[in-house]
Formats: sequence, structure tokens, C-alpha cells
Amino acid sequence: MSVAEQACTYACLILHDDGIPVTAEKIAKLVKAANVSVESYWPNLFAKLVEMRNIEDLIMNVGAGGGGAPVAVAAAPGGGAGGAAPAPEEKKEEKKEEPKEESDDDMGFSLFD
Repeated sequence: MSVAEQACTYACLILHDDGIPVTAEKIAKLVKAANVSVESYWPNLFAKLVEMRNIEDLIMNVGAGGGGAPVAVAAAPGGGAGGAAPAPEEKKEEKKEEPKEESDDDMGFSLFD
């Protein structure tokens, strides 16, 4: 991500956080106040993005992947798959007991004593 993209992103987040409508002029003004030079099309692109998408949704879906998940295909019951190999057997998960760690309460002190 370039410096111009980061500056416009932060400007959008600042405007949104303050409850100010995000426009290209306000993005450009914030970027200029931060003493960052960006090409004139960046604020317009980010303003259009904010018009089309909700900033809250973008923030909440930061780690969400854009690609689809792999699809598992199941064979039809009754031998409809012909000479297909049998499905692998599921492994049983073994739960191991993890020893409990002592908390600060057990030691007789806490962070705010």
C-alpha cells in the first residue's frame, strides 16, 4: 500500500470516527494538514468508496478473505458414483486435559493492589 493510500485511509477513518461526512474535499484537506502529498485522484476514489460501502462493514471485515472456501463434494448414496473410492474415515478427536494455570488470585496479589 502506498503512502497516498494510507493517508487517504486514515483520513477516512478520522472523519468517520468524528461523525463528519466523508467527502473528497475533506479527505484532501486532512491529507494536506498532515503534510502528505497525494495525487488528486486518491481523495476522489476514497470518497466514492465510502459512498458505496459502509465504513463500519469494512472495519468489521478486515480479516475476512475475499475468495470462496473449498467445496466438499459428497458421493450419492446407493452407488451412484460408480467406481469412486470410499470416503476416508473420520478420526476421533482426543481431548487432552490441560493443567490449569494458577491465576493471580491464587497467589494473593493482583494487578491493582
